[in-house]
Amino acid sequence: MRIEVRFVLPGLLLAALAVACSNPAAPSPTPTVPAATPTPGVTPTPGATPTPLVSPSPTGSPGGVIVTIRVSGEEYRVLVLDPQQIANAEALLAGEEAPGIPNGRVIVGDDGGVNTGWSWHIDSNDFEFVDMTIELCDGRPSFVERGEVDGGRFCPWSAEVVDIAPAG
Repeated sequence: MRIEVRFVLPGLLLAALAVACSNPAAPSPTPTVPAATPTPGVTPTPGATPTPLVSPSPTGSPGGVIVTIRVSGEEYRVLVLDPQQIANAEALLAGEEAPGIPNGRVIVGDDGGVNTGWSWHIDSNDFEFVDMTIELCDGRPSFVERGEVDGGRFCPWSAEVVDIAPAG
């Protein structure tokens, strides 16, 4: 069973929350980079910058995956590149608990054939699954097609991940 919780925060509370979350005195985590492990039999070139290794996504495609999302009997597709969001999509497809609202910036035009059948697509670099969104971006893919979803984002609350395929 899926339970949706929707919150409407008064402007003053939202402003207070924004101020509380932007405390400059709070320490920021310092990212750590693991030391490079030398490859046996390979001599590093002096002054050369090591090339970072790219881990393939959980589905084995280093170029991301195409996630098919169903909303009220309509489907659209998103190219998902972020490994964390790919893992989230896989959890949702498996029926596991995970943030379940797809949220992304709408771009008018073709995306190379990912979101076939629609004249728009979701920006792969501005996409994530979330627990809550504003109602302004909720709707069906056909609403986006007709320009009825405002704010430049699409976040259908009743979305369901129905397929994941390796990209290209």
